[in-house]
Amino acid sequence: MTTNFTTNLPVATSDLSSLREILLDLLVSKAYKEGEFVLSSGQQSSYYINGKKVTLTAEGALAVGRLLLSMLPEDTQAVAGLTLGADPIVSAVSVVSAYENRPIPALIIRKEAKGHGTKAYIEGPDLAPESKVVVLEDVVTTGKSAMQAVERLRDAGLKVDLIIALVDREQGGAEFYQSVGLQFQTLFSIRDLQQRYRKSWV
Repeated sequence: MTTNFTTNLPVATSDLSSLREILLDLLVSKAYKEGEFVLSSGQQSSYYINGKKVTLTAEGALAVGRLLLSMLPEDTQAVAGLTLGADPIVSAVSVVSAYENRPIPALIIRKEAKGHGTKAYIEGPDLAPESKVVVLEDVVTTGKSAMQAVERLRDAGLKVDLIIALVDREQGGAEFYQSVGLQFQTLFSIRDLQQRYRKSWV
């Protein structure tokens, strides 16, 4: 087994190109596992990516926040995602945006309406109607998970045209988003992770 030392570079001060390599190493070393798994979509898989193993670490959150913030359109007024995988991601982007003097609020979309109080699906600050929101996701398979967030946001009168993910498993998500008129960007494909895994951790 070989070891990659990219993650020893400073996450706070590395340029975005180096930061992307750092995040790739973190995902491969901490989040990517091979074996027999059943995904949330019900599909069988020979590998699994648990993004929270990275997005809930200090260095992973900062790397995700810096990289995804750099991908947001200039007119983005909020970031949002479906609980639970997207929670640390939207929070990281929002915190980093404040440090960059570009404050962008975060919204968390419940899978079911809150059972008390306002019984809301969306948690976070109130936005004006037609505010432009970008949906963030950790791992995209079929695309249906993030689509739930898109639908909730649109039902609330917000505008959503773009989904950005950390990893695309390339199992139909991109094609699904295209079929419903959504733009889709991703930091990494599953091929990126598997190539790095074979090169550095096997």
